[in-house]
Formats: sequence, structure tokens, C-alpha cells
Amino acid sequence: MRKTKILVALLVVTAISTAFWLDLEQYLTLEFFRGQQAAIQAYVTVNPLKALGVFFVLYVVIALLPLAAILTLAAGAIFGIVQGVIVVTLAAGISAVLAFLLSRYLFRTAVETRFSGVANAINKGIEKDGPYYLFTLRLIPVFSFVAINLAMGITRLRTWTFYWVSVLGMLPATVVYVNAGTQLGRIETANDILSPQLIGSFVLLGLFPLATKKIIEVIANRRKRRHFARPGSYDVNMVVIGAGSAGLVSAYIAAASKARVVLIEQHKMGGDCLNTGCVPSKALIRSSRIASYVRRAGEFGLGTLPVNVDFPKVMQRVRDVIGDIEPHDSIERYTSLGVECVTGKATITSPYTVEVDGRTITTRSIVIATGGRPAVPPIPGLEKTGYLTSDTIWNLTQQPERLLVLGGGPIGCELAQAFQRLGSQVTMVEALPRLLTREDPEVSEAVAARFEADGIRLFTGYQAVEFLLGRECHTVRCEKDGDSIEIGYDQVLIAVGRRANSSGLGLEKIGVRLNDNGTVEVNDYLQATYPNIYACGDVAGPYQLTHAAAHQAWYCAFNALFGRFRKFRVNYRVMPWAVFTDPEVARVGINEQEAKQRNIDHEITRYNIDDLDRAIADGEAHGFVKVLTKKGSDKILGVTIVGPHAGDIISEYITAMVHGLGLKKILGTIHIYPTLSEANRFAGGEWQKTHLSPQLLSFAERYNRWLRK
Repeated sequence: MRKTKILVALLVVTAISTAFWLDLEQYLTLEFFRGQQAAIQAYVTVNPLKALGVFFVLYVVIALLPLAAILTLAAGAIFGIVQGVIVVTLAAGISAVLAFLLSRYLFRTAVETRFSGVANAINKGIEKDGPYYLFTLRLIPVFSFVAINLAMGITRLRTWTFYWVSVLGMLPATVVYVNAGTQLGRIETANDILSPQLIGSFVLLGLFPLATKKIIEVIANRRKRRHFARPGSYDVNMVVIGAGSAGLVSAYIAAASKARVVLIEQHKMGGDCLNTGCVPSKALIRSSRIASYVRRAGEFGLGTLPVNVDFPKVMQRVRDVIGDIEPHDSIERYTSLGVECVTGKATITSPYTVEVDGRTITTRSIVIATGGRPAVPPIPGLEKTGYLTSDTIWNLTQQPERLLVLGGGPIGCELAQAFQRLGSQVTMVEALPRLLTREDPEVSEAVAARFEADGIRLFTGYQAVEFLLGRECHTVRCEKDGDSIEIGYDQVLIAVGRRANSSGLGLEKIGVRLNDNGTVEVNDYLQATYPNIYACGDVAGPYQLTHAAAHQAWYCAFNALFGRFRKFRVNYRVMPWAVFTDPEVARVGINEQEAKQRNIDHEITRYNIDDLDRAIADGEAHGFVKVLTKKGSDKILGVTIVGPHAGDIISEYITAMVHGLGLKKILGTIHIYPTLSEANRFAGGEWQKTHLSPQLLSFAERYNRWLRK
């Protein structure tokens, strides 16, 4: 197959080269045609059908190259407006399909293999808006039709769709050109065709599909909502359901835009992040890390110090931290900003109405920001023995002597290490072969090594199959490759993932579609099934991150309020995250395993933090900075940092990726000495060393040798 493709490609290149070498373009000029017009017209008068056939075949062949404009004019001069439009339209359509299929045969497999991620995204867009996009391009002759044919060939657009949309899109321009050809005697040069009037016509033609798409979109949206009575007026501009990170940001932006907004929260303001997620977990991690530092006091010349963990006081500090931050997300603050805050359970009864505790609110738009909840697997015996989740573990008043953590993702890893350092004996069970499987294997190894050094018992590759209730302690039975083990514990933390809070909102009743994982199905503008209903945060996915939720919320609020004028597609191009274990793990962009899966050509630059002065001085000389760059370039594709304060150090790379700065720019930036952020500059230096020209180095060596003489 590959040899056949190479042969076909060579034949095409040879044919094109021969055409230009023989200067066949000289026969496709106005001057040549005007000189032969009388003879051609006489032949057509005697052989009208034969002339049509010859012209048809000639046009199909010539249209494969960007040389068909003169032939289109000639069609008008030879056959007149009606016959000319018909023959050019049919011939151009067939020629376009031939080029489309040739491109598909030669290039599509290679493109999809090498750029699978990009190709999948393009094909997803083509599947939804391909016909409109193609129609728009066809209406504007500024875009090369040959280039359009070749580009569309590497997509998954159906051949029949490509044909009829192309024919329909090329028809207006064909009519204009063929009609101009009927006045060929008045045209002196090809530039006369593109008069200001004609260019204006093409601009209007280009606007036509956009207007058509908008009209069809309005009709489709009204059809979706035809079963629901539209209010004559609205109580508010926006109702936001859920007062977590996504909901708070949406409501804040709406109020700042002077819109009237109602924020509904069933439980506590601040959502998971404030009450059961980011804030309490980081407060607990801080206490556990201080305990770890005290145990290491001897390393810093302080002698051995006792570690006395007062667990109730630790948990009280966690609650105090929540209390200190709580005013930032309080009802009082948001009320002062102009948001109407309502406590209660919201039910969406139509695309225009939300009910809460018997009150019906009419609204132009709805933002669903109800977050997520811990997923609990249906393992036999689990309900009888009882369990903790990341939502309920903060209710503990006594420290578990033996804590079992089920799940080796970010939440499980953070809490497992924290409880181990506070004095619990922690056992982790992860069904997959390693911890943090989204990260590269060396990242998992670094975290696992530290966990084992801390005393955590790790069982990776083991599946929990049954929980057994006991009097003094409980037991879990786990299996791996046919082997079975039993692990005793006092408390078990279930940390195997999260599920979207999409049930109980009335979404199914009004026909809002959900994904298989329970998240609300949204488009690139974060619109749900109905265009005035939006979703953001954990309930929408694909990220379960507080900063991702806030990022999405901006798009939701802006599109909901001002989408009739301008809508923005949500942009996930640079999405960072961190796992706050010790060592910390931070990442932005792709990592090595993802680059290999997507067949992205890349280079890897690595700098080991154990060589960094500040890390050595702090007693934290471990970890690494790993940068993926485009092959042969310093363009950053992704960065993984493992080590102290990785979540802070990576910010420089986030900024660089957002603004298109490469490693050479980071290398050329002065960093304060001694700081951990110097690791970024040294990583740039490692890249530079591997990209110095050997010839230039050889010349420099000879030049300096000459200077010493």
C-alpha cells in the first residue's frame, strides 16, 4: 500500500511538473483565448455537443490546478450564461472530488497517525460544522479552491457532503465569472475581473453563509424550546445554581456587569473547595509537613525533637482556616456585590424557569455549577463496614490508628501521606499498576519512594473485592493476578474519583443531555442542550480542578450575558495542575507518555533539582524539571516538575506557554539567587547545551587557540 501511494504521488508530481515545464499556462491566458476566440466559436457552432464534452474534460483536468479562472470566463464567452454555468459547475464539482479523494488516499492516514490529537479535534468540528465551514470557503474566491480540496481530503468529511456543498458554494462565484465571460470583449486583463464592485459582491457572498448559519441556529434553538412557554419578561438575567468556585465566579462577573443575578446554594457557600476540598486538605497537609520537619530536626543541627500530635487540635486548626477564608465566599459579601443569594434546593423546570422552595424565578439564562461528589464503588460489604470520603473525613475527632486508603489518585495520595505523617499507619490500595497514572512513570516512582520512606504500605495492582465487618477492626480482601490478601484497618477512605452532581436538578425532565459519566453535555461555548443553559466546573468536566472551574465560569458568564453579540470558545490550551504531596508534582501541557500516545515529535530536557544550590541549602535536594519541546525547537509543549514547591515553580512555564515564549527566553531571564525558581533557567541551559552547533563550537575552539599564540 505504501509503495502504491508513493507511486501515485510521484505520478502526480511528474504531471504537474511537466505541465509547468511545457509552459501550458500560456494557453490559459486572456490574450491567447482572445486570439483564438473566432476559431473556437466557429467550431462550437458546427460541433456543439462535442465542444461541450471536450471543454468539460479539459476543465476537470485544469481545475485540479489553480488555473481554471480563465476557462470559467471562456465558458461564458463560448456557451453563454446558462450552458456555461451548467458545464463549469458540473466539471468543477467532479474535479474537486478527484482532488479531495487523491488527498484522502495519499495523506489522511499519515496525518491522523502523526497528529492524532489535532486530527481528532478537527474531525469533531468537521462533523458538527464542516458543511457550513466548507460552504463559507467556497463562497469566497480569495481562498484557493485547490487548497480547500486538499485540506478537506485529510478530514473525515463525507465525500457526498463535500460534493454537494462544494457545488452549491461555488455556484454564485461561477455565475459571476461566467457572466463576466459573456462580456469578454470588454475585459482587457484578468485584473479587470476583480473590480471594486465585484470584490464587494464576493464580500457579500462571504457573509451569506454566516447569516444563513445564524438564521438556522435561531430556528433550531427555538424549535428545541418550542414545548416551553417563553416568559413575556424575566425576573433576572441569570440564575446560577451552586456556590462553589464556578458558581461564585459566574455570579461575580454577572453582578460586575450590572446584570441581575440569583445565586442558589443548597448547602454551604464556597462549595467543595472551601469546605471539604482544597482548603481543608492543604491545612491538614501543612500540619503534617510541620510534623515531618520536626522529625527531621537532626538534619538541620537542632537535635532530636519529640513529635506530639494533638489530632483534635489539628482538626480544629483545619476548621479555623476554613473559618478565616469563609468570609471571601460568604452570603454577606456576595450580597454586597449585588448578587441575590438564596439557600435552598433548585429545580430547573424549563429553559426559562428555576424553582427553589416554592418560588419560581424566570431568567434569560441558567448556569449549572453544582460541582461533584466522591464516587463510591459497589464493593460487597462496604456499606456495612462504613467508610469515609473526602467530604466526610473532616468530621473525624479521633485519629485512626490504621487508615486504609482506597485509590492512588491525587486526593488519595495527599491525604494518605498527611495522615501517615500525623501518626496513623496508612495502607494504600490502588487497582492500577502505579500511583498517579496520569503522570509519567518516573513521577509515580518518585512519589511511591517517598511514601515508602514515610512508612506507608503500598499495594498497587490490587483490586478490592470484599469488605468484612469485624468487632475490633475491619478487613478488606484484595486480589492481584489470582493472589488474594487481607488487610486489617480501623477506618477506610474511599478516594477512587468523583461524580458530577447532575441528578435531582430536573435536567432529565426537560431533556438536557448528560454524558455517560454523568456530566452535563456542553459544546465549545459551554452551552448545554438548550443554548441559554450553561454548565461549568466539575458538573461539566473535563477537569476537576478549582482553577479550571473558575476559568470555565468566565466563559459561561460572558457568553450567557453577551453571546448574542460575541461568543467565546472555552480555551483549555494551557491548563496546569498540581498534587500537593511531598514531593509536590506539578504539570502543564502534555507529558512524555501523552506525547508518545499522540505520536507528537518532541525532545526532552531534564534538570535534576538535587544540583540546585537553594534545594541543597534547604535540605530538599530531590526531584527534577522535565520539559517537552517541539523537535528542533525551544517551543514548550509541556512541563512536569517534581520537587519542593513544584506548584509555585511551574508558574513561569505557564506564563511562557500562554504567551508563546520558549526555553531560550527563560534562559535569558535573570532569576534571583539562590531560589528554587533557578531550576527553570538551568533547564533552559540544559536545552541550549544540546542545541549548540558543533561547527560553531569547533570554530570557537580554533579561534581561541589562535588568540593564545
